[in-house]
Amino acid sequence: MPLRPDEVEVFERSRGRLEAIAYRLLGSASDAEDAVQDTFLRWQAADREHVETPEAWLTRVLTNLCLNQLTSARARRETYVGTWLPEPVLAGDRMLGPVDTVEQRESVSMAVLTLMERLSPNERAVYVLREAFGYPHGEIAEILGVSESNCQQIYRRAKQHVTVERAHAEVDDAAARRIVTEFLTAANSGQIQRLVELLTGDVTSVGDGGGKIPARTTAVVGALAVAKFLRGLFRPSDVKRNLVGGSPALYAEVVNGGPAVVVVTGQQVVGVMSLEVTPQGVAAIRVQVNPDKLERVTRQWSVAAHSEPLLHVW
Repeated sequence: MPLRPDEVEVFERSRGRLEAIAYRLLGSASDAEDAVQDTFLRWQAADREHVETPEAWLTRVLTNLCLNQLTSARARRETYVGTWLPEPVLAGDRMLGPVDTVEQRESVSMAVLTLMERLSPNERAVYVLREAFGYPHGEIAEILGVSESNCQQIYRRAKQHVTVERAHAEVDDAAARRIVTEFLTAANSGQIQRLVELLTGDVTSVGDGGGKIPARTTAVVGALAVAKFLRGLFRPSDVKRNLVGGSPALYAEVVNGGPAVVVVTGQQVVGVMSLEVTPQGVAAIRVQVNPDKLERVTRQWSVAAHSEPLLHVW
């Protein structure tokens, strides 16, 4: 039966929430869009007259679609070239969903999205629905087909896995831009010690090129090693210019709620360098250069207002 206008409206009212859930579950904005579209098709095909609570029904269908994707994604990532990192999204993207509480902001940070890769699909679903959206355990248990007590155990286990290494500092937009400005100035200065002082002793730097853009397949660890690596990254060369199609401009932006360097050639975002900031300094640098994971950011960038670039390199 074709959807009535009011039934379309029911779905559209839920779309933003569904996208935000799917993004947190999958770590991929493009996969999240696909999952939401599949949920719409299920809604269209459903016996809607017998759906008592459409919002709950849509959440259950979406979550189970994402669980199926997570299961298959684990197999795909075993053959992924290099390190797999989440897909970044700029501040203001509705894919981020609610970011009113500390828990909601953390659940969409690059640090936590990366840590959630260690969770089982069920652990990830329970953590996201409970931590970021406040669903009661009884409702989550019904969605996953487990007992409420089991759901609570899964949540405790997931929260422990995710929070063990979580100690990043809360920064507002202005602070994020100050941090990026200081970081870029140090990285481009050629003074290694100046950059080392901004990093924690055990800082790590990882990159995701997806086998399409050159990126280190192993992490760089330690302040001096990371500082030297970044200095080499900022050193100009024809090879780098040819790789990204010109001399890129570097902007200070907020990505997934944290400070980031957005690298742009023309109107094409060719890289996003997310900085994980702790009270002790920058503890992790995650560099996304896989072009497949930069399509949404590029679309956002082309229509959004942004400040002047801090730096032109190469």
